[in-house]
Amino acid sequence: MYGARGGCEYDAMVDVSTPTRRTGRTRTRTWAVVLAACVGQFLVVLDVSVVNVALPSMRTDLGLSTAGLQWVLNAYSITFAGFMLLGGRAADLYGRKLMFLVGLGLFTAASLAGGLAQEGWQLLAARAAQGLGAAVLAPATLTLLTAAVPEGPARARAIGTWMAVGAGGGAAGGLIGGALTDGLSWRWVLLINVPVGVLVLAGAAVYLAEGRTGERSRIDFPGALLVTAGLASVAYGIVQTEESGWTAAATLLPLLGGVALLALFGLVESRTAKPLMPLRVLGARAVASANVAMLVIGSATFSMWYFMTVYAQNVLGYSALEAGLALMPTSVAIVVGSKCAPRLMARVGAKNLALVGTVVAAAGFGWQSTMTADGDYLTSICLPGVLMMAGTGLAATPLASLAISGAAPGEAGLVSGLVNTSRTMGGALGLAVLSTVAAARTDGGTGPADLTAGYALAFRTSGSVLLAGLLLMILWLPRHRSSVQR
Repeated sequence: MYGARGGCEYDAMVDVSTPTRRTGRTRTRTWAVVLAACVGQFLVVLDVSVVNVALPSMRTDLGLSTAGLQWVLNAYSITFAGFMLLGGRAADLYGRKLMFLVGLGLFTAASLAGGLAQEGWQLLAARAAQGLGAAVLAPATLTLLTAAVPEGPARARAIGTWMAVGAGGGAAGGLIGGALTDGLSWRWVLLINVPVGVLVLAGAAVYLAEGRTGERSRIDFPGALLVTAGLASVAYGIVQTEESGWTAAATLLPLLGGVALLALFGLVESRTAKPLMPLRVLGARAVASANVAMLVIGSATFSMWYFMTVYAQNVLGYSALEAGLALMPTSVAIVVGSKCAPRLMARVGAKNLALVGTVVAAAGFGWQSTMTADGDYLTSICLPGVLMMAGTGLAATPLASLAISGAAPGEAGLVSGLVNTSRTMGGALGLAVLSTVAAARTDGGTGPADLTAGYALAFRTSGSVLLAGLLLMILWLPRHRSSVQR
């Protein structure tokens, strides 16, 4: 039901934990839901970054070309972003537990296939299948969480834990990948998912109860095809910018084609009886504003891990494992920020906390932009990194809570898919743009001073994007009434 306040904003926060039909044993144990959701999210986010330090070994072992090596990363991220909405809607219609098991099962099997790959094309196909499994799994993890934990402080803590674990997965990717590659083989950055996935699958099958919030019906496959193809095409175009530039046909054709497909998707959704993404969802101010804010913040902050890692290795001379260890305080900072956010939300409100977190992150990016070619660890990596990621953790949790709170019963999976899509697409766009910015500043130079100047400009640009996002949030984010504020 829509109220008068805020246009199409909900009159009150909707309880997306409305009891749903359950099968199997008794009610799901909350601890089992939180554990399964957090492990699933950790694996999904970990595999965005864990293969980075293993790429040279993969290239040597499988004879990959430069372009093929790039697609070890892109095959995962593009399928992940492109199929996320479909995965979120499937969780609503066909059951959260079922989609969790399907997504994790596909992700685990693809990890095994990738770890055993003997040819480059086999590894790329496995990475694409991993991305598809992640797109089904990621929305189901958040939907399981919000359905099992009642709205209020308990749900805020659960979402904070989910955000912290996900952030920790991304942050730990370099360290875990470096340790596995140096100690065992590049294959173990993928094979490590297999025993973890099997254990979680077994536990989820026993302890999780089924539930769905939408009536079982056909998925809007024309809409799913259009949005997936559109997002994948846009993502492909973004990826091409680093190699071909923004004006090349290889970039413009997929970008424009993707925009056209997304426009057609909007037209189809406005006319179909059971759309994949009811457009009224974006009429909820909390959903629309929080997702746009998440996209902006993701575009600025996601690239931090990449630039900090290459700065440590290419300029300061750290090894892959040393770079991972150097970023450990930063990893801890985003986890601590995410975990502290629910308690702070209860005191200052979700919107205010998102604003404070963004200011802290922007200050960290500004500090990092003063980096030098002979910088010391404490002031060139550790302290600014802690500020950047603590602020990100403080901002992301209230934004996710605001978005989910604006979801109607039956659409929580869709909105959680939107949250993940916004963050993922923002990160892909931001990394492509900022890499272009850094390369333009470097202008072909490979010396430490040239590289540092490029990285520093990328951090200054990120800080400016965060300040623009701050203004957007001040003007658009609702001061949403929540039980955590009562």
